Amino acid sequence: MRFQRCKLLFGEENFEKLQQAKILILGVGGVGSYALDCLYRSGVKDITILDFDVYDETNQNRQIGSEAVGEVKVERLSTLYPGIKTIHQRMDVAWVQTFDFDPYDIVIDAADTTKVKIEVAKKCYKKLIMALGAAKRYDTSKIEVASIWKTHGDALARKIRNELKKARFDRNFTVVFSSEQAKCVEKGSCVAVTGAVGLTVCSEAIKRILEGK
Repeated sequence: MRFQRCKLLFGEENFEKLQQAKILILGVGGVGSYALDCLYRSGVKDITILDFDVYDETNQNRQIGSEAVGEVKVERLSTLYPGIKTIHQRMDVAWVQTFDFDPYDIVIDAADTTKVKIEVAKKCYKKLIMALGAAKRYDTSKIEVASIWKTHGDALARKIRNELKKARFDRNFTVVFSSEQAKCVEKGSCVAVTGAVGLTVCSEAIKRILEGK
């Protein structure tokens, strides 16, 4: 049976909770695609992914599905993960402000744009798990889970905190981040870290579902 080992781990009742959860993933690149894979293989049935990009050759070092260079990411992933829902949409602040996040139990933010991440946090912080900087690193032992206000060593987290303070936003939400210092100036990346961040996001989502938080 496909999910036999998941049921042995979680128990029948908890596995039902996973099957009934509604999860939205914003961005399915190096982090989001691994979060998708993990949730799908763990038995979550109602997953919606949102992305606007097409695969580029440079994505092939870290993104699931990226062998299909030139294809729309969400379309390709819908063939690899039958049954998921897709939204082919560019994410910007205006979109975040008008989108209805209410139907989802958990929102996973694996987007790249800082302004979008800030707006998502303001709108659905209670159900948010945000992935922060995963590029320019290769040491998975530096990955941590914390409140946005407790992060350290992550420039993106610091920028988001500063902008939230300016907006007088003081609510709490969960982030997955790395304290490893950047190893290059440009956006070099290693799937060891981008994938591990995505898998950690998935783990946090599963814990939240099972604990009913």
